[in-house]
Amino acid sequence: MSAGARGGGATAPADVAALRARAVTRRFGSFIAVEDVTMRVAPGEIVGLLGANGAGKTTLIRMLLGLLATSSGEIQVLGGRPDRSRRRRLGYVPQNLGLYRDLTIAENLAFIAGVYGVPAPRPPDDLLPFADAQIRSLSLGIARRAAFVAALAHQPQVLLADEPTSGVDALTSAGLWDTIHDQADRDVAVLVTTHNMQEAHQCDRLLLMAGGRLVAQGSVRDIVGDTAASAVRTDDWSAAFAALNAAGIPVMLDGRAVRVADTAPEAVERVLRAAGIRASVEPVPATIEERMLVLARS
Repeated sequence: MSAGARGGGATAPADVAALRARAVTRRFGSFIAVEDVTMRVAPGEIVGLLGANGAGKTTLIRMLLGLLATSSGEIQVLGGRPDRSRRRRLGYVPQNLGLYRDLTIAENLAFIAGVYGVPAPRPPDDLLPFADAQIRSLSLGIARRAAFVAALAHQPQVLLADEPTSGVDALTSAGLWDTIHDQADRDVAVLVTTHNMQEAHQCDRLLLMAGGRLVAQGSVRDIVGDTAASAVRTDDWSAAFAALNAAGIPVMLDGRAVRVADTAPEAVERVLRAAGIRASVEPVPATIEERMLVLARS
């Protein structure tokens, strides 16, 4: 179910936040992984934390979970510091699953439920045939589904999921997003990190990170704004891409289609003519990927 299907997105007041970061920075020696990030997630809201690998998404998630101290700034979880009592009300699906690979699904669920002092959940019907299989023997899609069940066993008020659909097929990804939307419908605050820009449309609101900084936020429409884009039609698509890239123009490939962002069509045509490439250039609506490329380059 998309954000639009849920009524156009959550509209919680600005002062209501299950997760909040104020001017948060994290340094590792001289390297700044996260710099001056301010953000929030309200109950019932799905917020997508988007950015390329290395943008700082996982570091920010770990600070919100209380697993990593901030170098400066403040983190609040459910109205206070992320202490042990508040962390017990969080659910976390890490990119590496967070399950014991030598235990079965049933054993993992029993162990994690025991940590939280709640009854072990019965595996859902789609996982029952695999309940007694070790995690290491399962496909990534089945294992990711089990990770969600484990993270939700204690009915958390906040769900944080770090690249939860990475490496799975489209059908499995859709099922995991159904679970995310179901949690939001139960008033759980959800923060999802991803570098898959197609998943942006599943979220009520987006936070875009590049180089450790928050570079844009809002809906897809808000973020794309008036960014211009052009499509380059040519038989010599690889040479066109190479020429535009060498000229420092923000260029992307969509299959064999060459697309350019934030550059006047006349400038694109001049570069291609100078490279001896015959092509037509026409304006097209910009995508969230193209806006992200422009922001990252700037």
